[in-house]
Amino acid sequence: MAAKRKNIMKQYGAEFLGTFWLVLGGCGSAVLAAAFPGVGIGLLGVSLAFGLTVLTMAYAIGHISGCHLNPAVSIGLWAGDRFSANKLVPYIVSQVLGGIAAGGVLYIIASGKADFNLSAGFASNGYGIHSPGGYSLLAALVCEVVMTMMFLLIILGATDKRAPQGFAPLAIGLGLTLIHLISIPVTNTSVNPARSTAVALFAGDWALAQLWLFWVAPIVGALIGAVVYRFIGKAED
Repeated sequence: MAAKRKNIMKQYGAEFLGTFWLVLGGCGSAVLAAAFPGVGIGLLGVSLAFGLTVLTMAYAIGHISGCHLNPAVSIGLWAGDRFSANKLVPYIVSQVLGGIAAGGVLYIIASGKADFNLSAGFASNGYGIHSPGGYSLLAALVCEVVMTMMFLLIILGATDKRAPQGFAPLAIGLGLTLIHLISIPVTNTSVNPARSTAVALFAGDWALAQLWLFWVAPIVGALIGAVVYRFIGKAED
């Protein structure tokens, strides 16, 4: 019993650290490196950074916790009959806390620059006037739902026992990269409530006011993705 409890706590710890890395790597690249004069990594670099955080953590902790790093993913895996309901809340709490810890570290680093200003958004997600491309609430809602739905389809398909083994982290990491390439101009790309919460808490103001969308839409998208995959991916008897 003690060994089982210890293993479970290791899973929560792995989700904390994995989400910490996702937020620090992804949002850190957006805040610190995206527009660095002359050699900034831009949209492509930020997209790759998010994909690489998931890819690297999938290999590092996938065998420990499954490497969800995302409340919407955990909920989608539960809906897809791949994850136990009794671990759902602790996983989500671990992910959110890991993201917030990374947000704190990123804030300490970023605020070390003389002209640092949170009004730039701190890589927060938004719609309307706070969308990078000025996209509406409806556009942002549809984008986040559809992108998260596709992300769950990729995850469920790549980790299916019938899929080629050992390649799931590549498919999932590249899938997240593609999602960012499509949707950064629309919402700054969430598809992950923990990622959105992690920076919104520091940005405050409008980022917190619009945070609801980046919980609701990814969760709805994840549930749809799970339902779709259970239909198309069901093995025939």
